[in-house]
Amino acid sequence: MKSYLPCVALLVISRILTSPQASNVTSVPVEEEPLHKVVFKNDAVTVMHVILPPGQTTLFHSHTHDRVVIDLSATTIAQQKINEAEGPSTATKPGNISALTLTEASYTHRVHNVGTAPYEVLDIEPAQRPTTPSPDVAATVAAENPSARVYNWVLAPGATSPMHTHMRPYVSVSITALNLKMASPDGQSATHEVGPGDFRYVDAKITHNLANVGTTPGQIVEVELK
Repeated sequence: MKSYLPCVALLVISRILTSPQASNVTSVPVEEEPLHKVVFKNDAVTVMHVILPPGQTTLFHSHTHDRVVIDLSATTIAQQKINEAEGPSTATKPGNISALTLTEASYTHRVHNVGTAPYEVLDIEPAQRPTTPSPDVAATVAAENPSARVYNWVLAPGATSPMHTHMRPYVSVSITALNLKMASPDGQSATHEVGPGDFRYVDAKITHNLANVGTTPGQIVEVELK
């Protein structure tokens, strides 16, 4: 996994938690949970990468912001809120997007990988919820919460997205391996070979389109702060 401006490579180790239920247990802030590796952080957003091996479980951990969760692998997981029984299992697959809204002061849970493959995910958490969200929408919104809008680009070989403008900072995530060309209205362009989980943070107004100049289907997810 890498950022295709800054580079990031990481491997994390999980801890086994065997109890199916929790009672009077403690939790940690999400950034202190050993599986949640912070791969990018600034005043606007935190990006965390998780790899959870089959059969293993995270610590109970607390989220205090709205977040966008992007699955990068196919497996089966079960989530458990603190002091509650483990919930039903759900399937994950690369490119699944969950735009989650914080409805209390914090949300505390743990995740159990009940499948046979590693669970890999990017957790993108805006630092604050805007009082007045930006009205500027770059493209068709695939998902959103009070802090972010998500644009989902599924590009066949040779396909190009419409030209679109980001007025707000955003995080671009590659779901697949992709030969990605980004071009501006004046014809300037840059091409990057990106892999699953590669990301970049852009803190500037930008107008561009996205083109798949490779030979296999690709998917890019853009998470734009409101």
